[in-house]
Amino acid sequence: VTSDFFGRQYHVSGSGIIIDSEGHIVTNNHVVEDARSIYLELVDGRSFSADIVGTDPLSDLAVIKIDATDLPYANWGDSSTLSLGEWVLAIGNALGEGIIVSQGIVSRLNASVDVGGNTLYGLIQTTAAINPGNSGGPLVNMSGEVIGITSVKIVASEVEGMGFAISSNEAKPVIEDIICHGHVTYPWLGVGVLTVNSLIAAARDLSVDKGALIETVVAGSPAEAAGLRKGDVITRFNDQEISNIADLVQAIRTSGIGEEVEIVFVRGEDTRTTSARLIERPDS
Repeated sequence: VTSDFFGRQYHVSGSGIIIDSEGHIVTNNHVVEDARSIYLELVDGRSFSADIVGTDPLSDLAVIKIDATDLPYANWGDSSTLSLGEWVLAIGNALGEGIIVSQGIVSRLNASVDVGGNTLYGLIQTTAAINPGNSGGPLVNMSGEVIGITSVKIVASEVEGMGFAISSNEAKPVIEDIICHGHVTYPWLGVGVLTVNSLIAAARDLSVDKGALIETVVAGSPAEAAGLRKGDVITRFNDQEISNIADLVQAIRTSGIGEEVEIVFVRGEDTRTTSARLIERPDS
C-alpha cells in the first residue's frame, strides 16, 4: 500500500521469491518503494504482513521479511551457465490474478536497460511473457532453479517479447549485503564514461574503437588520484577487457572496496597503465 502526494492510498501488486526458511523474500525495489505497508499471500493461502529489510535502487532489488519459519524456499541457480535459446519459465502474480506461469527462451545475455534514469546491467532478456505483477518473481530454468528475478518489460507498439530479469549471479551478492547490513555498498572509481564505438571514435578522433571513454573525473576520487583524465579511454581493468560501459561497471562492482586495481587506458596514441585503490561509493 502506497500513498500519493495528496495522501490517497493505492495498491501495487508484485511478486517475490522465498530465499530461506527464516522468511526472507527477495523482490524488486520498485515493487516496495514508498510502501507504507506490505502484505503478501503464500501459495498455500497464508497471509502475512512484511517488513522491509533493505532496498537497493541501483540494482532494483529489495529484501522483505515475514514472521515465519520452516518455510520452503527456492533453489538458487547459476546464471553463468545459461545459453541463448535455452527454455525458461517466468512465474509471478501477473495482473494480481495469482500465480501464472509463462514460458519462453533466453534471447540475450548481459543486456542493459535504462529505467527511470538508472541503468540496470547484466540482465537476461527473455521472450517469456512478463506482465504487471510479475515484477520480483522468479525466472527459472528447466531444473526449477532461479536464474533470474523478473524486473523490466519494454512496452511499445512496435515491440513484442522484450522482458528482462536480473541474473541470479548479479542478484546474489546484493541480497547477501542487504540481509547482513540492511543496505548495499559498492566500490567506486569516480568517473563518468561513454561507450566507444566506431562512430564515437571517428567523431572524437580516438585511436581505438572500443572501450570506456572518460567524460568526467570526480574531484578527490580514486580515478583522479590515479591520474586519469577526461578523454582517456579505459580498455582493461585488472584482467578484464573493457569494450563498453557495461564491462567497466561489472568490473568495478565485482572488485572489493579498498582493492588496488590495475587500469590500462589509451591517451591519444599512447597506451598507459595506472593503478587505483577503490573506495566505497559515496551514496551507497
